[in-house]
Amino acid sequence: MNNILVLPMVIPVMVGIILIFLRPYIKAQRWISFSVMIVNSGIAVYLLDRIVTEGIIRLDFGGWKPPFGILFVADSFSVILVLTTSIVTAICLLYAFSSVGKEHEKMYFYSFVNFLIAGVNGSFLTGDLFNLYVCFEIMLLASYVLVAFGGKKGQLRESIKYVVINVISSWIFLIAIAYLYGTVGTLNMAHISERIAESGQTPLLTVISIVFLTVFALKSGLLLYYWLPGAYSVPSTAVAALFGALLTKVGIYAMIRIFTLLFYHEQGITHTLIGVLAGLTLIGGSIGAIAYKDIRQIIAYNVVIAVGFILVGLAVGTTTAIEGSIYYLIHDMIVKALLFLLAGTMIAVTGETRIDNMSGLIRNYPLFGWIFFIVMLSLAGIPPLSGFIGKVLVGQGAVEAGSYILFALAFISSIFVLYSLLRIFLNSFWGETIISKEDKIPMKRGWIVPCILLTIGTIGLGFGAELLAVYVKDAANTLMNPQIYIDAVFNE
Repeated sequence: MNNILVLPMVIPVMVGIILIFLRPYIKAQRWISFSVMIVNSGIAVYLLDRIVTEGIIRLDFGGWKPPFGILFVADSFSVILVLTTSIVTAICLLYAFSSVGKEHEKMYFYSFVNFLIAGVNGSFLTGDLFNLYVCFEIMLLASYVLVAFGGKKGQLRESIKYVVINVISSWIFLIAIAYLYGTVGTLNMAHISERIAESGQTPLLTVISIVFLTVFALKSGLLLYYWLPGAYSVPSTAVAALFGALLTKVGIYAMIRIFTLLFYHEQGITHTLIGVLAGLTLIGGSIGAIAYKDIRQIIAYNVVIAVGFILVGLAVGTTTAIEGSIYYLIHDMIVKALLFLLAGTMIAVTGETRIDNMSGLIRNYPLFGWIFFIVMLSLAGIPPLSGFIGKVLVGQGAVEAGSYILFALAFISSIFVLYSLLRIFLNSFWGETIISKEDKIPMKRGWIVPCILLTIGTIGLGFGAELLAVYVKDAANTLMNPQIYIDAVFNE
């Protein structure tokens, strides 16, 4: 029955291939893709229930036992992210139905979305470092196409930058894997962890860990985020929402997994460095969020701030802080998707991208305006919305560990988040409306319904934090106790 573990990756790959042959049938492509995400959500719920009752699940491909074969490993942390990915993607697809346009939908849009999700889910589930690289590349190859969908001049410029940065980071990733394999003689993550624990984390292994940190910092936007604001602000709205919700989160997941399972012995070096990078990212992201008046740039820098905040929990390294990072990771996937959808819709109805050229939108679209108000409060960590519990736990963990500078930076950044979004709200939604009755563009149901669903998600995650607590605690316990993961991989 463990074969079900491969489905969240295999189903999108197979469907993506099938949709290539259904190019003329747009409606079929739409609903097949949407159904894939619903099926993946159901599989993730089933796996979560099994993990809590039976423990970590693994699947050995071809019957090869670890550490010799390829394997997938599902613990609470990876499956929670698979579930969130599937739900967020399903909602973004609903928005895409009304926004992408049939010309672009016929250019294999839904195939590439499915390939993107296959790479994301594969990255979360693999138990092998080389397969992590392969799944990253599947995700990135699909994203290279999606970032350029639309063929605009700005997209070409930013997509070249995006591709070059990721090709360089992937090359460094391969070098890091080669050096690690040459040092420990295996690529199975549980086996690597076991061998490093047996021999100790030598200076060479610490240097290799910093190379891995550089790779994942590039991919997640941890300090090395030069490429991110541009790349996330030029795609179509649905694609930007998927990028903001998912792509940096895969880099964050890989960093948390690597530095809790493999390289956790010299925390005075590795985790201190992560803390410094997270702090600088919070500062840089906060400055960027208030420096720009282009709504897409403001939201992109809010993605950067979230990367820094989540990785504060990893740098602190306590169970409480890790729980907070997991809560905030789930919250941010939902809320960043919503924020990008809201921004894209604001641009669609006004034809403007600068916040000082928008005004009075709440008079024309009152429900839309109050949704933005709710997402602003959620990102600022106002209770009882979804951002609150993650911020509290990360802060509590930082205080327990005596990391007062990171604690201060994390919560000062929350003020900058609130200010940057409040500036959008006051400039764009209040004041005299710039849209006359004759020029008013009707709010499409396909635009507003996904925003409502994601708003329900952030409210529900806040009120339902206790229901999620059992899975988050199990995930944090596994991350903080690598032997649980190792035993699950090597024991029958």
